[in-house]
Amino acid sequence: MTTNTPTDLKAPPLETHRPFPTAHRPPVDPEAPKKRHFLRWMLILLVIAGAAAYVVFEAGRPQPAKKAGGGRGRGGLGGPIPVAVQPVVRASVPVYLNGLGNVQAYYTVTIHSLVNGQLMSVMFKEGDYVKEGQVLAQIDPRPFEVQLAQAQGQLAHDEAILADAKLDLERYRTLLAQDAIPKQQLDTQVATVGQYEGSIKQDQANIDNAKLQLVYARITAPISGRIGLRLVDPGNIVHTTDTNGLLVITQLQPITVVFTIPEDSLPAVLRKLNAGARLPVEAWTRDNSKKLSSGYLLTADNQIDPTTGTARLKAVFANLDYELFPNQFVNIRLLVDTQPNQIVIPTAAIQRGQQGTFVYKVVDGAARIQQVQPGITEGNNTSIRSGLNGNDTVVVDGFDRLADGSKVRVRPPTGSATLTPLGVSSPGNESYGSGEGGSGSRGRGGKGRGARGANTDGLPAGARSPRAGADASGSNVPPAPYNAGSSPLDRAPGEAPPPGEDTRGARKGLLRQQRQQ
Repeated sequence: MTTNTPTDLKAPPLETHRPFPTAHRPPVDPEAPKKRHFLRWMLILLVIAGAAAYVVFEAGRPQPAKKAGGGRGRGGLGGPIPVAVQPVVRASVPVYLNGLGNVQAYYTVTIHSLVNGQLMSVMFKEGDYVKEGQVLAQIDPRPFEVQLAQAQGQLAHDEAILADAKLDLERYRTLLAQDAIPKQQLDTQVATVGQYEGSIKQDQANIDNAKLQLVYARITAPISGRIGLRLVDPGNIVHTTDTNGLLVITQLQPITVVFTIPEDSLPAVLRKLNAGARLPVEAWTRDNSKKLSSGYLLTADNQIDPTTGTARLKAVFANLDYELFPNQFVNIRLLVDTQPNQIVIPTAAIQRGQQGTFVYKVVDGAARIQQVQPGITEGNNTSIRSGLNGNDTVVVDGFDRLADGSKVRVRPPTGSATLTPLGVSSPGNESYGSGEGGSGSRGRGGKGRGARGANTDGLPAGARSPRAGADASGSNVPPAPYNAGSSPLDRAPGEAPPPGEDTRGARKGLLRQQRQQ
């Protein structure tokens, strides 16, 4: 049976989904990928910043001492850490004000000719040191000798006329007594005699002037000092109106230095000056490597420079070795006060960390962190206002593995860590601390580098202290002796070990330490 119905039935076609009309399509934000990218990078940066802050915090925090055998120290496996120490000393600490000074001659004289004429000769060499009254040059004296002769001749002429007038005056007086002449004729003769006497005085003045010109023609040194370069050569005509003069003389013994200090420091200096104190002053080279001369403060200027806020002071120096020269720039240190009985330690002992300024104090063979407040700092020495006693001992070298409570053994310093005796220092490294830290090695407690701080104990601004190790009598305090340990590291190269020492173990410890370094 045949039907019209197809045998292979096909599945009905799927309904095709049409896109939404434009009016009903959901909005797409074009900035969404950028925002997600920005948030991802911000999250990464925050994680990195947090990790860095944690590392810095842990590095600056003092770590507790490790137990013996828990780590390797520089003295061997689990042994004490070798350090250099310095006992605390008490000394008088001088307080200095520093300033930049300009050397000026005590007197400066430019020699000018007081007469007109030809310069005949000079009796000096450029750069010579001359004495007051020494003959320096000669101007042609012949014109002045002629003037002197003329004045003397005129004086002789007028003296003869005056003598004749006086004789006539005596005759007239006799005749007037006899009533032979009128009184008017006598009065006229009296006036004539007075005129001739005036002429005599004028002639004498002309003579004195001619003699003075002869003196001026012979030029002498008005002061003792050093002659500069010659400004006029012999043979030239010199005049009293010449601008440059003949030569310049500067007095170098004594010599002065004008320097400046901050206006805040001026009252302390003026109190000393008004009390009659003679404040010592030192002049140093510009790099503070050498002291040139010592002197005293002479006076202070009568006003403060409003543009710089500084006051000008003048000091006088004997300058016996001619180390100071006019217009030379020098560093000046003015001693204004001395603080007696101060605690002084090497500057290298002062460390700085998260907890502030501190030192490692050795107590019963262990290093303990001690908070301190530094005072005056200069070079290798620093005074301590608080935190230490006179019988303490502080670590000055060997901070690499040191922590609070670490066991230590004393060794002498080596290389650049060699200590300078207290009181022997140069002003080039000086600073004035106020508890903000001092210079030293980098330890676990923080960086040892100090910072300049403000003065907080009533000292003048800009005060500094060289030679902090000097005692009250002015002598230097020698450093305390160091106690060497028994480790092979403490022996000199080539020195034989003591009997019974296990040299094999010592060599192994030495090699281990060298590998660690």
